[in-house]
Amino acid sequence: MLAVLLGTAFVSGTLVFTDTISAAYRGSAEQSFTGVDVQLRAARSQAGHDTARLIDERLLTQARALPGVASASGLVAGFAALAGKDGEMVGDGWATRGTNSDGRHPFAEGRAPQAAGEIAIDARTAERTGYAVGDTVRLSVSGPVLDQRVTGIFRTDDGNVAAGGTLTLFDTATAQALFAEPARYNQIELTARPGVSAEELRRQAQTIAPPGIEAVTAAQLATEQADGNAQSVKTLAPVLLACAGIALFVGGFLIVNTFTMLVASRTRQLALLRAVGASRGQVTRSVLAEAAVVGFVATAAGLATGVLVGAGVPALLAATGDTVPEGAIVVSPATVLIVMALGVGVTLCAAWLPARRAATVPPVAAMSAVHAPATARSLVVRNIAGGFLAAAGAALVVAATAVDSEGLLALGGFLLAIGVIVLTPLLSRVLIAAARPVLRRFGVVGLLAGQNAVRNPRRTAATASALTIGLTLITALTVTAASADKAIDKLAGEGFVRADYYVSMANAGPLAAQTEKTLSDLDGVVAVSPRREIPARVAGGEQIVVGFRTAQLDKLLDIDFTQGGFAPGQTVIVDQETADARGWRLGDTVDVTWPDGAGGELTLSGFYTSAFDDGFKTDLSVMDPHLDRPTAPEILVATRGGASEATEVALRAALGNSPAIRVQDRQEVADGITGSVGLVLNLLYGMLALAVVVAVLGVVNTLAMSVHERAKEIALLRAVGLDRRRVKRMVRLESLVIALFGGVLGVGLGTFLGWGIGELVASIGIDTWTLVLPWGRLALFLATAGLVGVLAALWPARRAARTDMLAAINAE
Repeated sequence: MLAVLLGTAFVSGTLVFTDTISAAYRGSAEQSFTGVDVQLRAARSQAGHDTARLIDERLLTQARALPGVASASGLVAGFAALAGKDGEMVGDGWATRGTNSDGRHPFAEGRAPQAAGEIAIDARTAERTGYAVGDTVRLSVSGPVLDQRVTGIFRTDDGNVAAGGTLTLFDTATAQALFAEPARYNQIELTARPGVSAEELRRQAQTIAPPGIEAVTAAQLATEQADGNAQSVKTLAPVLLACAGIALFVGGFLIVNTFTMLVASRTRQLALLRAVGASRGQVTRSVLAEAAVVGFVATAAGLATGVLVGAGVPALLAATGDTVPEGAIVVSPATVLIVMALGVGVTLCAAWLPARRAATVPPVAAMSAVHAPATARSLVVRNIAGGFLAAAGAALVVAATAVDSEGLLALGGFLLAIGVIVLTPLLSRVLIAAARPVLRRFGVVGLLAGQNAVRNPRRTAATASALTIGLTLITALTVTAASADKAIDKLAGEGFVRADYYVSMANAGPLAAQTEKTLSDLDGVVAVSPRREIPARVAGGEQIVVGFRTAQLDKLLDIDFTQGGFAPGQTVIVDQETADARGWRLGDTVDVTWPDGAGGELTLSGFYTSAFDDGFKTDLSVMDPHLDRPTAPEILVATRGGASEATEVALRAALGNSPAIRVQDRQEVADGITGSVGLVLNLLYGMLALAVVVAVLGVVNTLAMSVHERAKEIALLRAVGLDRRRVKRMVRLESLVIALFGGVLGVGLGTFLGWGIGELVASIGIDTWTLVLPWGRLALFLATAGLVGVLAALWPARRAARTDMLAAINAE
C-alpha cells in the first residue's frame, strides 16, 4: 500500500500543481488584457518568431476609423531591466518589461512620467525593492544603464507582474526612442463597440494590416502570456509524471512479490477452497478483489496526499522568494480519474500473475504444508524469452547508433531492460555464486545468506529488479551527462568558435543596435559581429535566416566549408545536408520572401558542415534593409591577446556595467551549459530517488515475509547454537547480496544505454563527443545499493533474531 501511495501521490501532486499554476497564470493573464478586445502586432511565424515589424501613425489612424472600433491606442513595449538597490536585475528569469504610459494604470502614489529621465514602477516591484517616489534607479534597455527618477507608483493586474516580473512606465516619446522609433509603435490595442464581437473586430483589423502585421484577439494574447509564464511548469510536468510512472512500475515488482508470498502462505486454505468446490475463476477473482481493495485504499490516500502536496508547492515557492500568481487549488475530475485508474490498475496488473498461480493450486495440496515450487520448465521458458528480448534490445541499440534513430534507441533500451528483468532469476544464480568467496569469509552465516538469496530465484529477481530499474536510469543519465560535459568543454577550447566573448541580454532578448558600435570602438577589439536571426520564406518553406558581418567572420567562427564560401552581393550559404536533400549546387538561386513582404533571389555561394548551427546564413547587408529596427540576440567579439580579466572589465564598463547584459568568455558559456545539465541531472536524481525508496520497501517487505516463512528454520538454527547476533548478520548479508545484485545489473545496463546515447549523438556530427565513465559516481551508486540492502534488513533482521524458538518449532 505504501508503494502505491507514494507513486500515486507523486502523480496527483504533479497534476494538481500543474493545473493550479496554469489556472492562476491564465487568470492573471486575462486581467492583463481587461478592456482590450483585439491587438495589432508584429506577426509571429509558425515557429513563434517575431518579424519585428513596427507600426506607424497612419495605421493607428486607420484603426481608429474601423466601424467596429470604440477606441484605439498605440503601445510601445520592450525589455526593461530594473536594477535593485544591490545592483542586480529585479525579476531575474521573469518578464521585465517597459511600456508607455497612456492613462490605463491607476496610480497609488505620485504621477505618470512626462519627460525623459522619468519613470513609474508597479506597486509589487516597489514593495520588493524598497523604491519610493523621488528615488533614482538604474535601468537598462538593451544597452548601457540609464539613471531614472521615480515619479509614481501604480497598480496593475498585468500577468507578467503577478508572475514575478516588473513593469516600468515611460512617457510615450521616450518609450518610442527606447523600444521602437519616433512616432512608431509595437502594438495597437483596440476596444470593440457594443454589439461587435472580438472575432469580428479582428477580421476588420486584419484588412488594414500591412505585411508582417497581424490582428489577434485578447483571448489569444492571454493564452500566449499564460503559456509563456507557465512554460517551465509545463516542461517539468512530463518529467515529473515519467518519474512517478517509474515509481509505480517499480512498485509493481513489490506488489507481485507480496501477493506471490501471500498466495504461497495460503496454499492449504486455497487448496481446501478448491476441494470443497471453488472454481479456478473464483480463486483468481478473490485474489484480484483483495488487490483491488488494497489498490483503491492506497490510491485514495495517495490522491489526498498529492492534493496536499500540489497545494503546498505554490506556498513553498512563495516562501523561498519565487513569485507565483494567487489562485484556487484545482483538482479536476480528469486528475481523479487518471490517478485512480493508475493506482488500482497497476495493483491489479501486478496481482494478476499471483492470482493465476493461486488458481492452479491443486486440492491435493491441502494434504501437505507447502505447494510445489515452480517447475524447471517454466524457468527455462522464461530464460529463453528473456534471452530473446535482451538480445533483440541490444541489437536495436547498436543499430540505432548506426542509423541515427532516437526512436529505435528508445525501443531497444526498453526491450533490453525488460529482457534483463526477465532473465534476473538466471542471472541471480550466476552473479550471487560469484560472491560466494567473499561470503565464505563470514563463516556459516555467509554461506547460509548466499543460499537463502538464491533459494527462490523468482523472488530474488523481483526484489532486485526494482532497484535495477532505478539505478539503470540514474546511471544512463550520469554517463550521458559526464560525456556531454566533456564534449562541451572540448568544443569551447577546440570547436568552431574563435570569438573570445559572447555579449547577450540576460533575458536572451535583443541587444540594441548601438551595442555593436560601442564594442567596435574599444581598444583591443579586433572583430565584432552581431548574430541576427529573422524568419523568412526560403525556397517555398519557412526558414530562420542568420546574418553576420561576413568580412570579419573568419576571426569569430571556424566554419567548415565543403564547397565555396561567403561572397559579396545577394548570396547565402547553407549546410551540406540541406543542400544534398534539395539537390542544390553552387551557383543555384533560391527564392526568398522577407518579413516586410519584399521578395528576391539569393545565390548559393557555399556549403558547410556543422552539428550546432546549421541552416541559411548571409551577410547583414542582405537582410538589414528589410528590418525596421535591426537588433541581435548576441554579439561575438574577438580581442587582441584573447580573453583576460582586464579585457572583460573594459567590455563591461563600455556597456555601462549593465545588470541586464552578460559578457561571457567561451569557458563561461560552456560552464553555463554544463551547469544547466548538472541542475537537470540533480533534479532527476531527486525524483528518481522515489523509485529507490520504493525499491527499499520491496527489499524490506521481501525479507520480512521471508523471515516469517523461515521461522521454523531460523528457530532450529538458534537451537543448534546460532546466536542472535549471527542471525542478524545472516539476514543483513542476504539483503546486501540481493541489493548489490540489483545494483550491479542497474549500473551495467545503464552504462550500456549511456554508451548507446553517446554513439547516437556522435553519429549526428558532434565530433567532440567521447564516452566518459565517471568511475567515482558509479562506485557511489553501487555503495548506495549496498547501503540500501543494509538499511532494508534492519527490521527483518531484528525480527528474525527475536524469533521464539519453541513456538516456531511447535508451529504447524
